[in-house]
Amino acid sequence: MTSPVTAHPSLLQHTGLWYFPVAFVARLPFAMMTVGVLALVAGYRGSVALGGLTSAAVGIGVVVAGPVLGDLVDRFGQRRVLVPVGLANGILLAVFPLAVAAPVADAMLLAAATAIGLTGPQTAAMSRARVIALIGLRVHPERREHTFSRVMAYESAADETAFVIGPFVVGVLAALVAPWAPIAGAALLSLVFVTAFALHPTGRAVPSRRAHGAMAPFREVLHPRLLVLVGAALGVGAFFGTTLTSLTAFMNERGAPEAGALLYGVMGVGSAVLALGMALLPAGFVLRWRLVTFAVLLTASAGAYTVGGSVPTVTLVLCLMGIGIGPSLVTLLSLAGTRAPRGRTASTMTLLGSALTLAQALSSAVAGAVAEQVSVAAAMALPAAAALVVLAMASMNALNAPRWDAVRPAAGTALAG
Repeated sequence: MTSPVTAHPSLLQHTGLWYFPVAFVARLPFAMMTVGVLALVAGYRGSVALGGLTSAAVGIGVVVAGPVLGDLVDRFGQRRVLVPVGLANGILLAVFPLAVAAPVADAMLLAAATAIGLTGPQTAAMSRARVIALIGLRVHPERREHTFSRVMAYESAADETAFVIGPFVVGVLAALVAPWAPIAGAALLSLVFVTAFALHPTGRAVPSRRAHGAMAPFREVLHPRLLVLVGAALGVGAFFGTTLTSLTAFMNERGAPEAGALLYGVMGVGSAVLALGMALLPAGFVLRWRLVTFAVLLTASAGAYTVGGSVPTVTLVLCLMGIGIGPSLVTLLSLAGTRAPRGRTASTMTLLGSALTLAQALSSAVAGAVAEQVSVAAAMALPAAAALVVLAMASMNALNAPRWDAVRPAAGTALAG
């Protein structure tokens, strides 16, 4: 006898078999841009500081464009915005290696990098908007809550995995082909897969000018229970930026700056595995203590990273750092999802994402300057400082969470957007 619940179509039947693979690959150009630009500029121009600054310009462009692209999508729909944005981003990425190889001024490189960031396709945010709309519109009410929690867990893990695979692909292509290869690969992925994602039929599931129900005022997004998470996101972003740039400087001293991104991908091995396995942790291991636990592990491993030493030693420490950073990020996003005010889930997630991206961009520039003007050893101490920020915010959250979460905001009518 078939139950009423299982008789209803699953989300996968509504999206189609190929939606999630296409949406995942379409994330990679975004994940490869910052690292690829850093490796390319450092390899061709011989300056980690300029590489870090150029990488920061990409990140700043992303942060500036994010709210604008979101507003345009709400007005005109995903397809009409993502198709031209993806094409523009692919073309800009394709010509960037030519600009780096040519004798153009540094200011021109920074302008080109900013343009790449401004056209960065916000695939992860668009994918979340699509599946949330599909769940709300087409999934049977009895299945919605379960489907929503599983899909959001997948989306977070997909973001983390793409964030890891992107730099790893950059390192492989730069090491085996040439420093320009990762950017060329990102251009091809943007032109093909972002366009395919934009044109996928699920894009019609998100109506333009979506009508929300009663929405909490924006000031609730700025409540301390969320600002402490924004502070932690700043720490996570700074950790990513300082680790990548200091690692590039470390390998530059050994004559192989492009291998920095390859080693950076090593950090993602433990990160991806633990991030994907977070759903297996017992429910009694509550989010606030998870964040503290993994922040402690992150801080301890980042402290070991400051010692530096040989390439094998640094590689081992990077694996340990990955075990701390992946679960920290997933837990952080989970906390934000549970605390988002009614109707403000997108605003909350955008705020955290912008904080992470901005911190990564600015810290890349700072770490590059420190590596070049002070020492590589000094730059390798910066990830530990960033990890301490995450630990401080995690501790503050753990102390106040019982009071903040006593009456949880109604995030969830998340399914309404």
